[in-house]
Amino acid sequence: MAATPRVRRIQTISLALLVTAGVVNYVDRATLAVANPLIREDLGLSIPEMGLLLSAFLWAYAFAQLPAGVLADRFGPRLTLTLGLTCWSFGQMLGGAVTSFWQFVSARIVLGIGEAPHFPTCARVSRDWFNIRQRGTATGIWNCASSLGTFLALPLLTFLMVSFGWRAMFVIMGAVGLVLAAIVYGVFRNPRETDLTPGERAFLEEGDAPNASRPVTWSAWRRLFGFRTSWGMIVGYFGCIYMTWLYTAWLPSYLEIERHFTLQKTGLVGSIPFAFGVLGGILGGRVVDMLVRRGVDPIRSRKIPMVGSLVATAACTVVAALTPSDTLAIACISASLFLVYVSSSSAWAMASVAAPASCTASLGAMQNFGGYIGGALAPTVTGFIVGGTGHFSMAFITGAVIALVAALGYWTLIRDPIADEAPEGPVVGQLRAAR
Repeated sequence: MAATPRVRRIQTISLALLVTAGVVNYVDRATLAVANPLIREDLGLSIPEMGLLLSAFLWAYAFAQLPAGVLADRFGPRLTLTLGLTCWSFGQMLGGAVTSFWQFVSARIVLGIGEAPHFPTCARVSRDWFNIRQRGTATGIWNCASSLGTFLALPLLTFLMVSFGWRAMFVIMGAVGLVLAAIVYGVFRNPRETDLTPGERAFLEEGDAPNASRPVTWSAWRRLFGFRTSWGMIVGYFGCIYMTWLYTAWLPSYLEIERHFTLQKTGLVGSIPFAFGVLGGILGGRVVDMLVRRGVDPIRSRKIPMVGSLVATAACTVVAALTPSDTLAIACISASLFLVYVSSSSAWAMASVAAPASCTASLGAMQNFGGYIGGALAPTVTGFIVGGTGHFSMAFITGAVIALVAALGYWTLIRDPIADEAPEGPVVGQLRAAR
């Protein structure tokens, strides 16, 4: 069974829109970090206030995941992604008009709430528009936008800030997002809005449970918390995003403080690991699909690269922490980000096979909630450790331990996909299945 030309065209357009939106998503997140010195000077903010401001987005983003996923499942990716883009672009534009600390906090909270539906919605698109043997590659492609956006953010935002000022930089990026929201609503369609042939529908729904297209209910959403598979995904992604934000938030400071790089050298070398992250995001999805095509169970095809890459990330991070060689440290950090994006793509691909089809975005959002609790903690924990020891080595080793614990939790807790119905109750059903 193969995709028709129309389905292939829809798949291509969908991925192009998701990657573009994902790049804008991550560029918008970076505006505050890039303009940090100018904003502190203009608004008279202290470094602790800036730290709180940087974390405001992450906490809002994490807790907004829980309703965002169920909204994506209930109303579909087209409306959810459009509204999310509109909300986060509005928050981004507000950032260019603020005059005080608390106004800026509010703008960043709006940004976090608006961006929350993006990745759960992407997981739903993978489930809706791709056959089960294609979903890993599709996930890897849209997931690489996170690393690609981070890679592009520094040169792009620096150019806008130098050319037009930091306030105009915020407004310009917000305007780009609003234009993209209009394009998404005008171009993208959900499967139920498309007159699919029986063959096309059979291709897209191969391997899915019956009644996959029915809307998710709040009781079905709450029920997901009763499964250890859900908690395994939450624990595993906590470690993945902790490691991601360990490097995203602190890599420039690490290079300047620990490795004594100049500002210019930091700007050049600091972007290299994120280029490797783009490759890791794409490769992670392809590995998942390769394993499925070779007959590996869909759950194990996600677990193997997820757990293996987290363990390898931990090893590379320890070497980077302990080596006196700048070259080896950069090589290990590049390998770490390559591997952590392999794990990220594998984790998101899990959502498309572990959840009942009507709850794909909901389970993905729960996973992302756990991940961004880790993401919100990573900058703070690292800051305290570096402040107390004067070095990054123990902070890196702490991250490596967290990655190992996350890998162990992912491997042991996730065994089977979540059943669409569980007459005996979710916990009892899974415990009996595990015997």
